[in-house]
Amino acid sequence: MERMTPIDAQMYWMSSRVPNDQFLLFAFDGEVGNLESAIDDVLGRAASNVDLTLRVADPGCAFDYPYWVRHGVGPDHVAVHQLPQPTWSGCLAAVQDLFADQLDLRDSVWRLHVFEDVGDVPRCQGSATVVVLQIGHALADGRRATGVARSLFVDVGEPRRSVAAKPESGYSTVRAATVAAIRTPKQLGSLGLRGLNAAVTHRRLVADVADGSVPAQADVRPALPTNNRPEGRRAIRTLVRDRDDFPGPTVTVGALAAISLGLSEHLAGQGVDTATLGAELTVAKQGKPLARNHFRNVGVELFSTTPSWERRTEQIAEALMHRRSRGAHPALRAADEAFAAVPAPLLYWGTTQFDPTAVAPMVIGNTVVSSINRGPADLTFGGAPVAFTAGYPALSPAMGVTHGVHGIGDTVAISVHAAESAIGNIDDYLESLSASIAWNRIVAGR
Repeated sequence: MERMTPIDAQMYWMSSRVPNDQFLLFAFDGEVGNLESAIDDVLGRAASNVDLTLRVADPGCAFDYPYWVRHGVGPDHVAVHQLPQPTWSGCLAAVQDLFADQLDLRDSVWRLHVFEDVGDVPRCQGSATVVVLQIGHALADGRRATGVARSLFVDVGEPRRSVAAKPESGYSTVRAATVAAIRTPKQLGSLGLRGLNAAVTHRRLVADVADGSVPAQADVRPALPTNNRPEGRRAIRTLVRDRDDFPGPTVTVGALAAISLGLSEHLAGQGVDTATLGAELTVAKQGKPLARNHFRNVGVELFSTTPSWERRTEQIAEALMHRRSRGAHPALRAADEAFAAVPAPLLYWGTTQFDPTAVAPMVIGNTVVSSINRGPADLTFGGAPVAFTAGYPALSPAMGVTHGVHGIGDTVAISVHAAESAIGNIDDYLESLSASIAWNRIVAGR
């Protein structure tokens, strides 16, 4: 058994209030000749990945954190879907419908969805096969989930066959409660020591900010319609482009510059003042991971009023550098270590106090952006090569528009997940975003 860390347990407990399953989409160029064999190969590889042979054992009380226990891999982990409209748009509509069927991690932490013979898929000749990995966020953050997904589609020789369920090491609620009772006093002592260290390093952080050696915390900004509670029609869309379509020091910066222009123009057309437009960006933490979810969300201004593309890109890159620089300060690591010592009853109580209906006038960002490189384009499914990959960050009560930026090989997909209450017509926004990507490449001289 593996005891769930406080960070991952919080993600698990929060999923009942704010659904947070991840959906990693991979488009493969071509039809699969023998689907049953392709699925069997994937299941064999899944059986070799420890993360995919787990499920959650939840004591159902606040005495202890949940546990990861061994679980078998079998055909019930794969669902093959028949599309009413076997087109790319019909496939995206079907993937959007999957968001309503969140995983129960006590039964399974992942599921693979397969869509055959999909027409007009970008970068694909003829019919394509679209495969979506649905995975619980408590099990893995975006980068770890990428590694899990790659393990399913990288040919590393003859895969193991799928395996039956394994014993769960004698887990029981009574045992968990007993162990937790013993552990809690130890945790309280550890929390005290780590809390003291966090306080000391925080005072150092304050001093470093005062003398200018460390950037200050990012400013919060006014909520915009994109922060509206998701209501009405929800939809996902994806634009598939080349790496050169996102000029700048990194794909992430290039994508943020495109989102800045496209989103500000779209909102301005609705009479919204976007002078303070900013993004909530997921950034990997530094140092050895203390949990499966090893990231933090940071606020990055998008400088929507800067007319020059070159200057806007420089400002975004500088803002992102400041967030990373602050994230490297020992105070943030000390705070994470203190959080990792919080006893289960305390964190469980705090999680139950979250009110998903509360509306905040000030926010970290007006849209979420998750940017992940999914590695070389060496993935296959049933012999079909990968064409591109995409992802759709979940919506939340205070975030009705999210963006995913996912690269594989030299191809980058920029995706939008939005509710009508926050974006209006998503296709109108997609036109603005597409135009901003093209414009940025033109002015960059590429």
